[in-house]
Amino acid sequence: MEIKRKEGESISAFLYRFSKKMQQSGVLKEAKKRKHKKRNINKTKIRANAIYRSNKKEENEKARKMGLR
Repeated sequence: MEIKRKEGESISAFLYRFSKKMQQSGVLKEAKKRKHKKRNINKTKIRANAIYRSNKKEENEKARKMGLR
């Protein structure tokens, strides 16, 4: 997107016009969406993480019952 300053236009008027065009174009909205997008994780990694979490949970339960934690 290209916006040129009109002859005799003040800086504040130009910035106002520029920001309005940016909002209307949706460029900022798309950039903010992409900023926080998470990468996909494969199924084997998801399963491995789930198994790890369940094992840690069992260990913590056993330790709690034995009075170690």
